[in-house]
Amino acid sequence: MAAFDETFDWVVVGNGAGSMSSALVMRKAGKSVVILEKSAWAGGTTAKSGGVMWIPNNRFMRAAGDKDSAEAAITYLDAAAATDPGEAPGTSRERRLAYVQEAPKMIDFLIDQGLKFERTADFWPDYYDELPGGCKTTRCVSAQLFDTNELGEWKSKLRPGFLPVPVRLDEGMKLPYYKKSWTGRKAFLAVILRTAWTRLTGKKVVSAGAALQGRMLLAGLKAGVDVRLESPVSELIVENGVVTGVATVKDGKPWRVGARLGVLVNAGGFARNQAMRDKYMPGTRAEWSQTNESDMGELHVEMERIGGVLGQMNQMVGYQTTLAPGWETMFPTPPIQSLTGKPHAILVDQSGVRYLNEGGSYELYCENMLKRNQTVPAIPSWAIFDWTCIDQYMVAGTMPGAGKPAAWTEQGYLKKADTIEALAGLIKVDPAALKATVERWNGFVDKGVDEDFHRGERAYDSWLGDPYQDGNASLGKIETGPFYAVNVVPGDVSTYGGAITDVNGRVVRADGSPIEGLYATGVSTASVMGNIYPGAGASIGPSLTFGYIAAKHAAGMGNQL
Repeated sequence: MAAFDETFDWVVVGNGAGSMSSALVMRKAGKSVVILEKSAWAGGTTAKSGGVMWIPNNRFMRAAGDKDSAEAAITYLDAAAATDPGEAPGTSRERRLAYVQEAPKMIDFLIDQGLKFERTADFWPDYYDELPGGCKTTRCVSAQLFDTNELGEWKSKLRPGFLPVPVRLDEGMKLPYYKKSWTGRKAFLAVILRTAWTRLTGKKVVSAGAALQGRMLLAGLKAGVDVRLESPVSELIVENGVVTGVATVKDGKPWRVGARLGVLVNAGGFARNQAMRDKYMPGTRAEWSQTNESDMGELHVEMERIGGVLGQMNQMVGYQTTLAPGWETMFPTPPIQSLTGKPHAILVDQSGVRYLNEGGSYELYCENMLKRNQTVPAIPSWAIFDWTCIDQYMVAGTMPGAGKPAAWTEQGYLKKADTIEALAGLIKVDPAALKATVERWNGFVDKGVDEDFHRGERAYDSWLGDPYQDGNASLGKIETGPFYAVNVVPGDVSTYGGAITDVNGRVVRADGSPIEGLYATGVSTASVMGNIYPGAGASIGPSLTFGYIAAKHAAGMGNQL
């Protein structure tokens, strides 16, 4: 029998969203819990994300009068999964059904533990909302704004988020339209007043993923969860086929921690490991990722070493990204590029041709970019837009208007020309091809129909477009000079493959049998969603839910919560 320096009932590796949901279940059951986090920060990549959770049939939908059900949600997920029928061993109807049934229960449990959530927005449709069971309003839930002063000495240990001001996500969506609508101006005023109020009162208010993980951390600490930073796990300890603990460090020395009920791996993905990216998803780059510097995939390798099977390793939660000069000092990660979903903008490959619906799911957007690059150079691709677009919409994290950083033009990032043909020369694209593409697009705008890729035909496309524009919210001519181009690459917010788990979150072997004592959740696993990303929060929601499910199973709680 292995000798341990100390033993807990539940040992969690990593500090993502699902870690604390599992920990709170275990503490509710009266069990001891330790969370071992590799980095010096609490919160994981979740803390610097949007922090949105895709939760079908949740209490906030019912309160708003929206009709939803587990039946509608499973119908939708089944239909979405069928759009990409490639090998996806991490998903099955049984696992998808477990998710849609347990996710709303998980949110209710967390609210009962004092967590404060809200509907993310009134309108944030599913990414394939046109499919049976798809939602055209929103299934998204997020945390309310959070004052990190409540964390006391842990305040400085929470990983900073991506929004530097106290803005709710729905306000953040309205802010860019301050020049076009009273709704945008009201949101702008609300954020200014709240910022002033927080400074006057000494509050340190965060939103999005930082608010979610700040609230989760506070709840865990209050419940007696032992959270340890700078405690990397190097080994899963196995005795007679059962995972009984982990090897880590404490005070800089080797330390062995036993687990009576099990070990939960929620250690993130491998987005920062270029060697693993080259092996599983060639053509992608670690520096394009929005994930933490510690997202290196060591636990993927370790779970495989002891008999776990990895699946869907070629998948990532792609997020189109633009590489603006100086982004390192402006943003914590490369700025996302949703510009091409706006009117008066399109995306072209290096031959000057459109090849996708610019308004679709960001995961599918990047998948299409990578596929296109196999036959036509498409990394980087080019966002093509005109003066109307730059005047009315955000570009690379900057607010609408002509005042862009001087470095953008000085270093050749923002290409600018008086004609489409001249712009083509700047991006080394055949002028005739680019002109023909723009003219074809403008013709579709006149007709009100994108005959090539059907942009603007689903509610999600409209959400990405301009809700204050007359007619189709996604379509707008590229006709008012000067004309512009910026690079777009297939970035990501995480990898999307990992250990295959069963309906209870247990890691399984090649023969389908579970490895006793070993559970996993989050992007350490092969996604329950398969090869698609059905809606905002479709990685954080499952992380929380399968952490909750795993802890209930390990503690033998059944449906007692």
